[in-house]
Amino acid sequence: MPRTLDVYLHRHLIGKLVQNDHGHLVYDYVASWLTNPTAIPLSQLLPLTKKHLTRNDCRGFFAGVLPDESKREIIARNLGISARNDFAMLERIGGECAGAVTFIAEGTSLPEPDNEYRPLSASELADIVKKLPRRPLLAGEEGIRLSLAGAQDKIAVHVSGGQISLPLNGAPSTHILKPAIEWLEGVVFNEALCMRLAQAVGLDTATVEIGKVEGIDYLLVQRYDRALAPQSPEGPERIRREHQEDFCQALGIVPEHKYQNEGGPSIKQCFELVRAASSTPVIDLQALLDAVIFNWLIGNNDAHGKNFSLVYRGEISSGLQTRLSPLYDLISTVYYPELSAKMAMNLGGEYLAERIAPANFERLAEEAGLAKPMMKRRVLELAEAVVSKLPTVTTDHPVTVAVAKVIQSRCERKITRFKA
Repeated sequence: MPRTLDVYLHRHLIGKLVQNDHGHLVYDYVASWLTNPTAIPLSQLLPLTKKHLTRNDCRGFFAGVLPDESKREIIARNLGISARNDFAMLERIGGECAGAVTFIAEGTSLPEPDNEYRPLSASELADIVKKLPRRPLLAGEEGIRLSLAGAQDKIAVHVSGGQISLPLNGAPSTHILKPAIEWLEGVVFNEALCMRLAQAVGLDTATVEIGKVEGIDYLLVQRYDRALAPQSPEGPERIRREHQEDFCQALGIVPEHKYQNEGGPSIKQCFELVRAASSTPVIDLQALLDAVIFNWLIGNNDAHGKNFSLVYRGEISSGLQTRLSPLYDLISTVYYPELSAKMAMNLGGEYLAERIAPANFERLAEEAGLAKPMMKRRVLELAEAVVSKLPTVTTDHPVTVAVAKVIQSRCERKITRFKA
């Protein structure tokens, strides 16, 4: 028998997600949304239409809302559902998701935004962090229905005045908390350095803060898809969800194929997407180019299609601005010899970062429709900026110092090669 979830964007009922008798997903926009003069599509690849959108049309977006396969397996066991059942997973954890989409049982009223939060003591936060490997996203715990993409342990939290709280019953979060990974030495400090370095050289980047609880390091990442908006001239501020989708979702690519050599996006496709979708393509194409160069400079080989996103800023009623999102998930993966030396997307035809030469960037310029002289000049500008700003963001933590040395050495070699 078919099963249905109501799909909300912000607080608008926009569609129905159906699991049909064959277990496949089908998506339909509701008539009231199709006739709404301010209606927008849920995704770049899910246009406003009266037609049924089939599994092949819609699975890239809906599966992309959910955690990656390793975490899905654990969540599925904890909830007693199939890890491959996107519908059942969205039914159970599709409350507080990335962007402004919410999934609830058909016919159920969307809860009023009461912003219910449970403040966490240090010991409670430590207990949560410790249990995340066994209970990803706290799935199954009372009052918690949240979903975050990715393979790393993480939890969505609300932070105000230094107090970390758990959002309950669909209340919006403000930050993503990412604990240390036991088998990746100092990854919290590695990511914090790379994120702060990107900000220091002028790239639009999510704000991060390092924390520690009962000896466990964690990274707090401020959500770029949440914004503060005044409730009234006299009233308190409220948290407004802003819709977003990663590049795999926007291109209709399922998350298990996020790497280019497995069918994931290429850098060329990423530039084509931004050129077609952005409200300010000139600005966002430059930002995307800077992101590609910066990831190469720091040695982030895991910059795949789910690590770039479009964000839809503003209110639906007054029109949304489609922009390239701030950067996130920046890590110098080359610091860890056990991780792959192969880049997630080839750069100018080359997957191995150490083999990339000016000719590869010239090929990238052709693929992206950009000027070759500008491309080479920008590589040098960013490499020199990274070397200049590294001392300002490097702390005395041993992993930070070691990663900074790796990045500096890489940039100095690139500068020499690109000046030749």
